[in-house]
Order: sequence, then C-alpha cells, then structure tokens
Amino acid sequence: MNRFLFSIICCLGFLLFPIVDLHSQNSPNILFILADDLGYGDLACYGHREVKTPNLDKLAEQGLRLTHFYSPSPLCSPARAGFLTGRTPFRTGIQSWIPEDQDIYLRQEEITIASALKENGYQTFFGGKWHLNGGLANQQQPQPQDHGFDQWLAGHAFATPNHKNPNNLYRNGEPLGTVEGFAAQITADEAIGWLEKRKVGQPFFIYLAFLEIHSEIASPDEFNDMYKEFTSGEIDLKNLNARGPGEYYANISHMDHQIGRILNKLDELGLAENTLVIFTSDNGPVTTQWRYWWEVNMYGNTEGLRGRKGDLFEGGIRVPAIVRFPGKVTPGSESDIPLHGYDIFPTICSIADIALPDDRPIDGIDFSPIFEGKSVERDKPLFWAFETRQFDDPEGYYFAVRWGDWKLITDKSFEKSLLYNLKDDPYELKDLSAQQLERVEELKQRVESFHQSIQDDLLRPH
Repeated sequence: MNRFLFSIICCLGFLLFPIVDLHSQNSPNILFILADDLGYGDLACYGHREVKTPNLDKLAEQGLRLTHFYSPSPLCSPARAGFLTGRTPFRTGIQSWIPEDQDIYLRQEEITIASALKENGYQTFFGGKWHLNGGLANQQQPQPQDHGFDQWLAGHAFATPNHKNPNNLYRNGEPLGTVEGFAAQITADEAIGWLEKRKVGQPFFIYLAFLEIHSEIASPDEFNDMYKEFTSGEIDLKNLNARGPGEYYANISHMDHQIGRILNKLDELGLAENTLVIFTSDNGPVTTQWRYWWEVNMYGNTEGLRGRKGDLFEGGIRVPAIVRFPGKVTPGSESDIPLHGYDIFPTICSIADIALPDDRPIDGIDFSPIFEGKSVERDKPLFWAFETRQFDDPEGYYFAVRWGDWKLITDKSFEKSLLYNLKDDPYELKDLSAQQLERVEELKQRVESFHQSIQDDLLRPH
C-alpha cells in the first residue's frame, strides 16, 4: 500500500513539475552580433582616429580582441552562410550575394548554430539582415524559423529606402510596412523586448545582424552632429554625392550605441556573467575606391590593408572581432592567431557542450582554447572561394588560402597567382610567386584538394 501511494505521489510530481534539462539550464547564453560592411579599421579599438565606439571599445577591454580574424567571404550572403553553418559557403550553394526574387537560398538540410542550439534546449531569436534566400515574403524558400529561430524580425539585404523608417522589414513572416525609427534602433528594440519576455532559466541564442553600415546610410541627427566637421553640404539622400565621411562615422557610432543598449540590458537582467558575446563583421568595407553608384559617400577603413569589400585581399576579408566571456576570457587580451568565420559554429557547439554533426564536412575548428592562451591546430588551410553575381572581380581572382604566414590568391583556372608572406608583408605589396614556385604549387594543391572536397560534398546543391 505504501509503495502504491509513493508511486501515485511520484506521478503527480512529474505532472505538476516539468522535467528540467539540467544540461541546458547550466549552459551559457550566446549573443552573436554581426555588422554589415564594417572594415577592419572602422572601430576606435582597432585604430580609427575619429570614430567614437565606446561600447565596442569597452567590450574589447572586457574580453579578447582578435587581430587576424577572417570572414568566410568578401560578400554578404556567402559570409552569413559560412558563419551560421561552420561550412565554407560554396558547400551550401551560396556563392555570391542573393538578389531579391532569386531561387537561391540556404537549404533546410543545412544545420545552423540556431537549429543545433534549439535541439539542445536553447530558445532562439534573430534580428536584422537575413540575406540567405530570395526574399522574406517567399514561403517556398526556407525562412529564419526554418533554420532554428523561434522569433525573428528581419530585412532582406539592406534597408529601403535607407536606415531611416525602413519599409521592408518582416516579423515572423509578416510584412510590417514602414516602421518609424532607424534600423539599428529597431533591431535593438526588438532584441531587448524579446530578452524581457523570454523564458527565465532557459538558455538563449541571439543572432543580431545589423543592417548598418551598408549603404544607403541614415542616422539620427545627434550622431550626425557629432561629426558635422567631416560633412560638407546638407545631407541629401535622394541625390548621391560625396559629402565627406561624417555620415559614415555617425552610422558606426549609432550602431555602437544600440549595441551598448543590448549589453546594458544583459547587465540589468543579471545575464552578462553567463553570456558569451561575439562581435564581428560580414566582410570588409566599401572604401573610397567606389565601384558602383550606390557606394558613393561610403568611407570604410581597412587600417591600411589592401583591397575592400569584394576582394580576396586582406581588406576584403579580414574583419574586426571581439569575444567576451566572463571567467573564461582574460579581459583586455589579444590574439593574432589566424581564425575564420566558419570557426564560430564549432566553437559555440563546444562551449555549449553539443556534438558537431558527423554527417557532413565541418570546415571550422573550435578556437576556445585561445581563451586560455593556448594554440589551436588545423589540418587544412583557411580557404575562400569567391564568385560575384553581376560583376566580375576587377582582377579575376577566385580562390584564396592562408596556411601559416603564407597566403595564395589565384584565378579559377590557376593560370595566374599571387603569393604573400603576411608576417613580413601584411599589406600584400610584394608578390613572391615568381621566387617561391614550390610553395605556390604546394598551396595550389591545397586549394584543389579543398575545392574537390566541396565538389564531393553530398549536401552541396547543384
């Protein structure tokens, strides 16, 4: 009789008190912040002499600043695919930026950071620029909820008509029409609102991909006023013309301010100590080497690195990156170990104690050992394959690899190559391909091997 009563009480206990996933309860929260077209030298903590970025500077002081961190691509859509999947973008079928109404998208068979974390008890939120399909209104293509996000607010590729009062945002698949405010502020508001309403006690993953500082830029007056000495003439977004870098600087500072609001909310809610924060950019900036009409009045800074957005030179792919993880990352530390955007997926999985998928190649590695000052090992080089959709690369280059201090850039047919020693020549001024023929051949073989593995990838859409 006593055993019977005990069994009844246990059953009632399970009904009244849900089973708690102790693994997920003890897991860290994760905030991944991605800027759009932010250059390696566009932040004060990366050497900019005029732009004020107090919140990101503080984040760097509290965490780890990476000085050789690379995006998966010099363009937005493939870079985002690489960040989210841990796979070089060509494996996913996303080889260039995706114009609206195109039948190109990140397929649901791909496992993203969000879907992996959600499977393991995380609640998930996305806000900002999606750009991984042919449009947020197309229900025939996977949308953010199909890639693991519980809630989302997003724009496709860039805010229209500009960052002020955007009219192309969607919330959970529903168009919002014109939304008053500025894109960064709208994104931050949505993230803060979600944080306040989330399930307390359950870990979360937030992916914020700001629409700033992609053109056409617009910022609140208070931020434009901060840099009025750098702006010539009145702001006129209808007629593009070079007005000086003031508006560009203002856009960065406004984004920094909104990031500060989110970080302050983590403090206010007592979440900061158990939250991993990663900040970086999707590719290099649009510098004053304008190539297209919509780039006029952009003034990105690469801190002297050669090239810009759309290039396989360092200025197109090396980006700022900051990691804060209280108790795990030494405040104010710095690392020059070469790291890649597709390393973020395995690193987050490691920190969350989640096994990596074993049914597909994962190109990234777990870089969390550097938090303790340790080195990391790779069995293959950092790799890039780059193909523009409407415009050819000005110099026709298609592949790049970095292996140690050496970097090779080559065209698709391997008929012309450039070789640089980045330790001795960080600005890629001296091509050593003619003097280092054996090294060129070795690196070409590594490119070919990596590319063949992409061709053999069973998940790669044809």
